[in-house]
Amino acid sequence: MVKSKTQYICQQCGAKYSKWAGKCENCGEWNSLVEQMVQTESGKSAVAKSSSSGKALVTQSIDSIESSDDGRRYTTGISDLDDVLGGGILAGGVVLLAGQPGIGKSTLLLQVTANVARHQSVLYASGEESASQVKLRAQRLGADESDKLDFAASTSADDIAATLRSGQYDVVVIDSIQTLSLEEVSSAPGTVSQITNSSNVIIRAAKQTGTAVIIVGHVTKEGSIAGPKVLEHLVDVVLQFEGDRYGGFKIVRAVKNRFGSTAEAAIFEMDDKGLSLVKNPSAALLSERQNSDGSIVFATLEGNRPLLVEIQALVNPTHFGYPKRTASGFDLNRLNLLIAVLERRTKLDLSDKDIYVNVVGGLKLGDPAADLAVCMAIASAVAGRKLADDLVVFGEVGLGGEIRRVKATDRRVAEAKKLGFKGALAPIIDKKITFIHGVKDLRQALIDYLQ
Repeated sequence: MVKSKTQYICQQCGAKYSKWAGKCENCGEWNSLVEQMVQTESGKSAVAKSSSSGKALVTQSIDSIESSDDGRRYTTGISDLDDVLGGGILAGGVVLLAGQPGIGKSTLLLQVTANVARHQSVLYASGEESASQVKLRAQRLGADESDKLDFAASTSADDIAATLRSGQYDVVVIDSIQTLSLEEVSSAPGTVSQITNSSNVIIRAAKQTGTAVIIVGHVTKEGSIAGPKVLEHLVDVVLQFEGDRYGGFKIVRAVKNRFGSTAEAAIFEMDDKGLSLVKNPSAALLSERQNSDGSIVFATLEGNRPLLVEIQALVNPTHFGYPKRTASGFDLNRLNLLIAVLERRTKLDLSDKDIYVNVVGGLKLGDPAADLAVCMAIASAVAGRKLADDLVVFGEVGLGGEIRRVKATDRRVAEAKKLGFKGALAPIIDKKITFIHGVKDLRQALIDYLQ
């Protein structure tokens, strides 16, 4: 008879305990005990059983393997999202979509399932909302007209896996993995043990039947996906839904994709009809810009897509002994580093100044090419001087104040030309490119181009 029980294993040293404790007595680590399900057979250990029951693997050469994957993909009805996924939802693929509460994960998936259900059978399984709640959203989004879109309210991973194994659905959406539980595991939904085992059961069923599965995942307050890291390793695609849930643009990008590139991004905005693609985000971001001191247009990349955004800086005398530095949409540690470079490599004195930096539109910049734009914005705000209206800025700043090259210069320049800009303040690349005003170091950029 097989008995199921749980034990707590330290993720640092592997020590095992019968109950949870805040601290591992063996290695001294805090909050490292994780609940795991263990199955043993009466009178015989699992290790002893496996040592005698295994069979030699049947192998074959790589060149003799015939691919059984026909590469079927289901279009989401949203072109940019298809690009992020590598061409659409792959049959048999498992996608994990994670994002902050209220950012629009359920809204996006209901729109996607409504589009997919025009040609394929789709199941939307929700453990967070009732049928009536989902129906209200579907009516608002116009997603209630397909007879191929079914709904089920369930928190049982066993039941959902059984439905997958039936093979009657092409695409299944699970909202969310943190609400599911297996009957054999005694812990509460959302624990490490439940998430790991529920995901394994569902993914195994999806691979057996070739059903595409989209799983919604919660995020922690730090923005990382909640639950064990193994969840991201189990799935084929991990999509991150970023942005401000109260307004501004929202971005879907792939941080892992076994079937395509991770360099694509889809940009959305929310309205009363749901999420809609932003066709020209650069124009939308710059439509209300006023060219004043502290305002710089930066040519960045969201995935492979070039984008022009406005970076604003405000500098005030500090009224306390310690100057304040605040950044919205830009890494604060990077901002402090750039301020130190400005003070050391130029004649600007920022030691008694409060500095505030903002990226317009709610975007979060991780592009190293933003360095020069941030430095120019701060210097412009301090000196009360402006950059020319027809210039965009991009370039990485080194600790010596030098301006370093960045990737995809041609795409940044093309986007700037498309919106009517006459030049780009950037690292020196090729003197034959008249559009680029090459600068060698930060001091030269401030002296020559701030008017």
